[in-house]
Amino acid sequence: MTALVIDASALLALLRGERGGDRVAEVLADAAMATVNLSEVVAALTRDGIAEDETRAILAELAIETVAFDADLAFASGLMLALTKPAGLSLADRACLALAQRLRVKAMTADRAWAQIADAVSVEVELIR
Repeated sequence: MTALVIDASALLALLRGERGGDRVAEVLADAAMATVNLSEVVAALTRDGIAEDETRAILAELAIETVAFDADLAFASGLMLALTKPAGLSLADRACLALAQRLRVKAMTADRAWAQIADAVSVEVELIR
């Protein structure tokens, strides 16, 4: 059962051994991630010089549940723009929040700006650092 949704910053903290990554490790088995956020992770690992086959192996080992960014999530993410613009949230940020909203679970991130908009989008946000 999905207990929370994680964004790319949270998963990358775990993969890179950054502060807060230990908290992500504790909840990973019960977490889901939107495919938009998965794309961000793949891009970051590619920028870090990790080859595609290794990236695929790393992510497969984590066995994180991924949820397709479908039309309903696209619509919900788009509708959040006005509410999240003051905090500078990206499309991927809104995708994560929209998935958390859909599943009625909290969202986990390292992005402190999310704390400013959590009430506005009716999503509980857990900051990992």
